[in-house]
Amino acid sequence: MKIALVRKNYTPYGGAENYLRLVFKGLQAQGNEVQIFSANEWGADISNVHKIRTVKKPSFLSNLFFAFNIQSAFKKEFFDCILSFERIPFQDIPHVRKTPPVMLSNGVYRAGDGCHKEWLERRRAVEPFYKGLSFSINPHHLVMLYLEKKCFENSGVIIANSMMVKNDIIRHYRILEDKICVIYNGVDRNRFRPVTAEQKNIARDSLGIKEHSIILFAGADLKRKGLKTLLKAFSLLKMKDKRLIVAGKRPSLKYIELAERLKINKSVTFWGAETSLEHLYTVSDVFVLPTIYDPFSNASLEAMASGLPVVTTVYNGVSELISDGAEGFAIKDPFDEKVFADKISLALAQSVEMGEKARAKAEGYSIDRAIGEIIRLIETQRGGFDR
Repeated sequence: MKIALVRKNYTPYGGAENYLRLVFKGLQAQGNEVQIFSANEWGADISNVHKIRTVKKPSFLSNLFFAFNIQSAFKKEFFDCILSFERIPFQDIPHVRKTPPVMLSNGVYRAGDGCHKEWLERRRAVEPFYKGLSFSINPHHLVMLYLEKKCFENSGVIIANSMMVKNDIIRHYRILEDKICVIYNGVDRNRFRPVTAEQKNIARDSLGIKEHSIILFAGADLKRKGLKTLLKAFSLLKMKDKRLIVAGKRPSLKYIELAERLKINKSVTFWGAETSLEHLYTVSDVFVLPTIYDPFSNASLEAMASGLPVVTTVYNGVSELISDGAEGFAIKDPFDEKVFADKISLALAQSVEMGEKARAKAEGYSIDRAIGEIIRLIETQRGGFDR
């Protein structure tokens, strides 16, 4: 098959981008002709990248230019399937093998970024009233909502990476349930795997980590991922021999100052951006993500595959894979630092047993399984056309 993959921007540590990279290689390995359409380059190991012209700023114009310029690109070349990781309108794309061309949607949209309308609803619940009100007139959000609506309505099939996202789409946009397929993200079980106690100690020594209880947080959007709640929860933990590692982005001054006010600054390591987290999973005992909205946190599944219990919220799609008290905990209130402190303490006390269960659960969610499900879906979608 000839398949187009769409993602506007690429960053080496982006979860969606790295997942698309795996899908790209998996589809190629199956003998498909795969091309990526993006606004920038994807690195030396990824070929067949078509650059789509857009502007860099403002963001709402950048998104609009990309969405409509890519429509023009797809009118010039036929693809058996367009698999988009980006909100694009999916309209006026002709099925060029018919004469005259007939407008059919052979587009599959993977809603890996979730539902923007739901994200705004969650933000309004926690932001000051004036800021929540501003979302209604902010050009960026207006464009995102426009593109999201068109994308959901015009795509042939929607892939949600959790039941949470599927239900959000149905609730906000009244999309038929049968149009949405849930395919959970997959993880490389060989790359992310448990280590022995000896290997963990050696890794800790190499990084100069002397504490006994290590908690890991990873995420680029520190506010959405709930770092503030975690810092407060960490300050409530009774054990003295503890360390929190914050990876994913250089924190703003407010988080550093908060750690100082809570008198935990000497026990918190702000690691910064990291393209690969394997060595941090290796040295850690528990992975914590108090997110207020995460369609499906890849880092959470990687942590489970690495043998770490995960403490997160019900607003993380990964929580659907977690039985409370088995592989970790899924907390209802993402701002309740006391509950987080209690659950982190329990997870640390049972990290070996819970970590084994987390790994066992992750065994059923390999990247090969996820790619296989996507390929079967693409073949089903393609099979509906008169070729």
